[in-house]
Amino acid sequence: MSLRQAAMTVREHAYVPYSRYKVGAALRTPDGEVFLGCNVENVAYPEGTCAEAGAIAAMVASGRTEIAEAYVIADAAHPVPPCGGCRQKLAEFAKSGTRITLATLDGAEQVVTVAELLPGAFSAAHMDRT
Repeated sequence: MSLRQAAMTVREHAYVPYSRYKVGAALRTPDGEVFLGCNVENVAYPEGTCAEAGAIAAMVASGRTEIAEAYVIADAAHPVPPCGGCRQKLAEFAKSGTRITLATLDGAEQVVTVAELLPGAFSAAHMDRT
């Protein structure tokens, strides 16, 4: 199954009773495993979870910590970029050149890299005190 198809399928499981805005994400690791996530809302905003964060959590829970490629899809007029928090989460587990495809249900796609999504990302190197 393609990352697009996987993201489209998991998107249908999104729990979005408040916004009605379903998002699906599919991540592929370097070994070819695919992990999925969908957004999950909560009446106590902002306690929901983004699709990207859910997919990353599933990946980490399986013992993997590197994203080789990601695909995010929403029912929008134009491809929708991840929120700021998810950009940082993607940067934590993907190299700066990792390809992230943002897509709509109508087939529009925009391919960006992690570095393009989050220029000047805060990283572990910033934690060095030497």
